Amino acid sequence: MAHQSTKTYGHNLGFSAAFRQWRADSHCRFIHGYAMAFKLIFEADELDATNWVVDFGSLKPLKGILEDNFDHKTLVAEDDPELETFKDLHNKGLIQMVVVPACGCEAFASMVFEVAEQWLKDAGYGDRVKLVSVEAAEHGANSALRTR
Repeated sequence: MAHQSTKTYGHNLGFSAAFRQWRADSHCRFIHGYAMAFKLIFEADELDATNWVVDFGSLKPLKGILEDNFDHKTLVAEDDPELETFKDLHNKGLIQMVVVPACGCEAFASMVFEVAEQWLKDAGYGDRVKLVSVEAAEHGANSALRTR
């Protein structure tokens, strides 16, 4: 029998990120931002000695990684043709740029999934706990889900 637990980092936490979809034909090609939210689902066949899937208190470093990458950051796709312009803005202290493989809910869900999966291993959860999914949400109406 599998057990699941969830951890949600809601819109209220201030992961206020700006980005653009430079390939889009719509208004999404312009720099815009959201207070991003993330929901992670963990699963284990067996609970630990404290009867938990994960110790929520142990997730503080993972929250720190999210803050470092999303909190008041401008995320720029590594193939954005205006990358040098963003670098100039960063170097002038006008933005805090984070270069990412791609921008958008799907890309952010995938990015956080990979980071969280590695974090679980590094934090000593080993093979006992699996990351089932990560949901990245721009707001209440738009989100994307990355699953195993």
